[in-house]
Amino acid sequence: MAKPVSIEVYNPNGKYRVVSTKSMPGTRWINLLIEQDCRLEICTQKKTILSVEDIIALIGDKCDGVIGQLTEDWGETLFAALSKAGGKAFSNMAVGYNNVDVNAATKYGVAVGNTPGVLTETTAELAASLSLAAARRIVEADEFMRAGLYDGWLPHLFVGNLLKGQTVGVIGAGRIGSAYARMMVEGFKMNLIYYDLYQSTRLEKFVTAYGAFLKANGEQPVTWRRASSMDEVLREADVISLHPVLDKTTYHLINKESLATMKKEAILINCSRGPVVDEVALVEHLRQNPMFRVGLDVFEDEPYMKPGLAEMKNAIVVPHIASASKWTREGMATLAALNVLGKIKGYPVWGNPNQVEPFLNENAPPPAASPSLVNAKALGLPVSKL
Repeated sequence: MAKPVSIEVYNPNGKYRVVSTKSMPGTRWINLLIEQDCRLEICTQKKTILSVEDIIALIGDKCDGVIGQLTEDWGETLFAALSKAGGKAFSNMAVGYNNVDVNAATKYGVAVGNTPGVLTETTAELAASLSLAAARRIVEADEFMRAGLYDGWLPHLFVGNLLKGQTVGVIGAGRIGSAYARMMVEGFKMNLIYYDLYQSTRLEKFVTAYGAFLKANGEQPVTWRRASSMDEVLREADVISLHPVLDKTTYHLINKESLATMKKEAILINCSRGPVVDEVALVEHLRQNPMFRVGLDVFEDEPYMKPGLAEMKNAIVVPHIASASKWTREGMATLAALNVLGKIKGYPVWGNPNQVEPFLNENAPPPAASPSLVNAKALGLPVSKL
């Protein structure tokens, strides 16, 4: 029998029981649930990642819906338990859902929510921040200064890379990849080369227009090119940012062979999914190429890093904080809560999951819809006409 898990309860007499496996930023998501007659139970267990047994204990005998986290293993066991308790909805507080067995959820009639549309600029900003920090060796210099090692200006001290006029490479030019590309092109006047299965016409038009603006003002115009292969980007770009989805074709997309293709002083950024990069191969490459630098927000075996990575001075590593702006995290919590609430109340599914502004406007009630349910079609759920 599962041990009881500590919780904080809001609106104890609510008609619908909703469980959140973690406390989440903001209060709007809480208020939206309790205003719609939900009893909300938030897990307060002092544990970073809950086990399957912990979550089963939280679900209990009666549960209408759960808001969970990307660190949790939502598979057959949990969806069976949720279904048995009468639950019809689960939402990840994340845009990705590779921790969720969507087929198992569908089998048990549970709608699976995620939170796209709210992370784009925030994630792109972190990728840009890591790019600049790696190029100018900011983390190394900060550690040097704090250690009391600075005793005067030197011509060779922490010489890094100038970004202006260099080439930024983007692998995966979807919403986040395109937002990052625009930041690097407009912010640092970099040229763009990108690889994607689909043409990013909007991004191309943006770079073309910005190039024309620079030329009209007497500056060197920026350029863009859509590469015919990923290897082309790896060979030519000075800074490369990874923004693909994680599937069988992108697992270890960056490996020993692809790393060898890159320039010796290139910068690699990954704010997508950890397993896109073969971390063991990366550590060896960093060791052999001290001027090659990397900025990582995600890791192959989170929360762990492969041996040796932490010791690499030419690596910047941060703990999966790409979405960690106040506005974004509070928005993610709101969207996740509304996914669960919408299914409980029998609302249709929002027609465009990337158009989230109506749900995040605090001055108006949110639309009567679930913002994003990834298995809506499989469950035959209606789409909102709003």
